[in-house]
Amino acid sequence: MPVDRRKLIKGLAVAGAATAAAGVANAKIRPRKTVPTDAVGMLYDATRCIGCKTCVVACKQANDMPPDSASTGGLYDAPIDLNSKTKNIIKQYQDGEKQSYMKAQCMHCVDPSCVNACMMGSLAKRENGIVTWHGERCTGCRYCGIACPYGVPKYEFEKSFPRVIKCEMCSHRIAKGQIPACCEVCPRQAVIYGKYSGLVADAKKRLADFPDRYFPKVFGLEDGGGTQVLYLSKAGISFENLGLPDLGSDPVPELQQTIQHGIYQGFVAPVALFAVFGAVMWRNRRAQEKAGEVKP
Repeated sequence: MPVDRRKLIKGLAVAGAATAAAGVANAKIRPRKTVPTDAVGMLYDATRCIGCKTCVVACKQANDMPPDSASTGGLYDAPIDLNSKTKNIIKQYQDGEKQSYMKAQCMHCVDPSCVNACMMGSLAKRENGIVTWHGERCTGCRYCGIACPYGVPKYEFEKSFPRVIKCEMCSHRIAKGQIPACCEVCPRQAVIYGKYSGLVADAKKRLADFPDRYFPKVFGLEDGGGTQVLYLSKAGISFENLGLPDLGSDPVPELQQTIQHGIYQGFVAPVALFAVFGAVMWRNRRAQEKAGEVKP
């Protein structure tokens, strides 16, 4: 008599769910992460952006990024989204008479999903809370790109020694006392750089001073646990319209890590699953012995 796969899978599922529930119930609550005291960041104001893409050009120059001419048949650099050649992009939202631009880049989350997913620590929050990538530890698993709710980290598939590409807020320029290239060149100051605390105060003041101009929220104060890149949108245009996800206020990695730690606490779940597997095999062997199909 063959092993009953349906009963085996059912048994594994029941045991896994039971041990997972017990593990989560007993798991320690994951400490809530906060913005570093020396945190820096950016504030993007969609009401000021004219879509000139000067920031995109400056970012490429400052970070030695190659041109992305795929959309033009190799004629000129015209990226249409974040990719292995583009760390920062301006997108357009249009719905009838409603129109806005959106600057997409790494959000430098307070509790980054990419950092949580990286098993080797090649992605981490380092100086001033900026999320940076160090290739000497990277295994190329690309879990960071899957885990990021903003779809930011990109991988250089076309290279023999690929890197993970994402905005690092021009940390090499900051180390020299400069500011991120995109913020330096913006003709309308649609994106500005500064201390995180100062940017929060600035964003709140703009909302208070011009309530009819803005959508009544600062994106990034709490979204997904908070981000060091903040956004202001035009009145009548939600952040979802701009392509930013509705994540709630809980950090994305928080529930994930709590469940993982609960399930694997003391290696209870794997042991339980192997026990179920062994029990099913023993039961089937006993049934085969009784039927005379195998010798005891």
